[in-house]
Amino acid sequence: MNRIQDIQKALETHKLDAMLLTSPIARRWATGFHSSAGVLVVTEKESVYITDCRYIEAAKANVQEAKIQLIETGQPYTALIGEVLSRNHIKRLGFEDATMTQADYTRYSQKLDVELVPASTLLDDLRASKTAEELAIMRRAQEITDRTFAEILPIINTEMTERELVAEIVYRLMKNGADKASFDPIVVSGPRSSMPHGVPGDHKLEGFLILDFGAMHRGYCADMTRTVCLGEPTEEMRKIYETVLAAQLAGIAAARTGVVGKEIDRAARDVITAAGYGAYFGHGFGHGQGLEVHEQYSPRPTEERALPVGAVISAEPGIYLPGKFGVRIEDTLYLTETGNEILTRSPKSLTIL
Repeated sequence: MNRIQDIQKALETHKLDAMLLTSPIARRWATGFHSSAGVLVVTEKESVYITDCRYIEAAKANVQEAKIQLIETGQPYTALIGEVLSRNHIKRLGFEDATMTQADYTRYSQKLDVELVPASTLLDDLRASKTAEELAIMRRAQEITDRTFAEILPIINTEMTERELVAEIVYRLMKNGADKASFDPIVVSGPRSSMPHGVPGDHKLEGFLILDFGAMHRGYCADMTRTVCLGEPTEEMRKIYETVLAAQLAGIAAARTGVVGKEIDRAARDVITAAGYGAYFGHGFGHGQGLEVHEQYSPRPTEERALPVGAVISAEPGIYLPGKFGVRIEDTLYLTETGNEILTRSPKSLTIL
């Protein structure tokens, strides 16, 4: 994948002469090449990928549509960046204000004779719509996640701890083809399941068990949550589960290209509120997904932007009763002009173990 031409086309719209990509995620998205060190300078006429000796050979073999330049030991990046900017007569340079540190900003502003313009939105807008190649990779990441879920269900028991189950999940994700887990799995059960992002511990599994995990495949992230029950659920537990499922289905029905993010959230939130549990759904309906497990253009209560065609988002409402239990159900959706495609294939009916 190479998105440099897309960045070049967007420069004029954002009133920029060039764009400086410094974060590993942005550089990987733009070039398809991953490295821990380097910068990419994109101007209207040329693009230059600057990196050190650890990555120069691989960069030359993998980065297309950009000149590859080696930075020597002890040489500052600003020196080579400055050369690119000077020969292209750059005055307004966009930078990743959402990720650049204050220290880096200060260094660039002192060493580069240009106006630094906050421009994370340029990349956010481009990254929001997934290409066919990106979607294929994300499908595979979800397939690995679904397969792993199916494999762990038979081994879950009340003698196993949350931490032990995390180890099983990570092992199977890797065995099934993941690069790694796309984030630290959330595995919490019993009264601990009321913590949406609880940290797995040595607590033995009981009651409602929230399993939130995903595979990373070729850099792209899957994200899925299922809530299963160890032992027979109470009437209240069943009611909460069915309410969350109904809310998720309502949000999914509302999710399509052109709908404002907060409207998708509201469709699900209204179901939970009508059931009397509005105070126990504290997070958003979902988030964007891609090279990062949480990306922009999200179906959350504060999202005023309409979601673009090709966006990939999560659908994950939940209800959490402090000290008692919690329920969350999460799928991944691909937005189309007329609706969405659910990439997640694992069953959502309440599984009782």
